[in-house]
Amino acid sequence: MKRVAFKMHLNAGQKETYIKRHDEIWPELKLLLNEAGVSEYSIFLDEETNTLFAFQKVSGEGGSQELGKTDIVQKWWKFMADVMKTNPDNSPVSTELEEVFYMD
Repeated sequence: MKRVAFKMHLNAGQKETYIKRHDEIWPELKLLLNEAGVSEYSIFLDEETNTLFAFQKVSGEGGSQELGKTDIVQKWWKFMADVMKTNPDNSPVSTELEEVFYMD
């Protein structure tokens, strides 16, 4: 099992919308993530910078970032594009973070 962390950027004033949409995550998206081996997926917000910090455990080869070619993920990206910084294909601008410390 590997641990993956990355950061994204939330647009100003979009905290409540972002939370609401994730509280109502689509069942088919959640199933896709589970089938890809993604578990313990958490997203934290630094309100001073609007930086989103995401963490997930992955038992498969990839993780949520590798599912971008699926229709459901592309639909989710389009749905979320108005509340966060995105690339031209609507994928969130994200930066993978290097793990520099882990305590079990």
